[in-house]
Amino acid sequence: MVVVFLIHTVCPIGALAPGESRVLYSRVFGPDETLFFQGGKRQLNAEERRLLSAEKLAVVARQVQSAVSLRREASGRPPMEALPGEETLALQEADSGVLRLRCGDPYWQEVSALWLAVNSLSFVMLCEPHENLLLAEGTLRNLARHCLEHLHMLGQGSEVLLKSSRVDVLLSRLLPHGQLVFLNHRFAQSLEKDVAAYMNK
Repeated sequence: MVVVFLIHTVCPIGALAPGESRVLYSRVFGPDETLFFQGGKRQLNAEERRLLSAEKLAVVARQVQSAVSLRREASGRPPMEALPGEETLALQEADSGVLRLRCGDPYWQEVSALWLAVNSLSFVMLCEPHENLLLAEGTLRNLARHCLEHLHMLGQGSEVLLKSSRVDVLLSRLLPHGQLVFLNHRFAQSLEKDVAAYMNK
């Protein structure tokens, strides 16, 4: 199962200092006991849960930001700055990787963080350790492709925060309730038509 889907920046924007990352969108699937209990001793109120969840997502975003920076430095080539209409090329040139987040860093259970960095955006899925990572990677690339093509996230001034309801719809179809779905060719085509029809409304 996928625990979290996240979109964040991997390059400083505006007032962000180098090395910082801004979470633009997040969706948590299923209950996370660490959001409801602090050390298992007392129940947290709604505001404390919200702040703890935001803090954990920021930790994940910083770790992915570091991994992306290291990958880009090691490759010796600067990240390609694709323009609207070049989504396919941008995805082909995208950096990707997997991080293993140990227990307590920041979740109480171990998770795998799959990331895909396109321009200054990173798409991240946190999966349970036993999850099929090849299937998860395919789903992550599919989600990123739909976000880039239909929501025009490569455009100048593109604001992911304003498109969160459309990202929610993509997730409900491609990652229902956080479950990775095996797609045969016919079902994949039907799903593509369904998503395209909704996004073109």
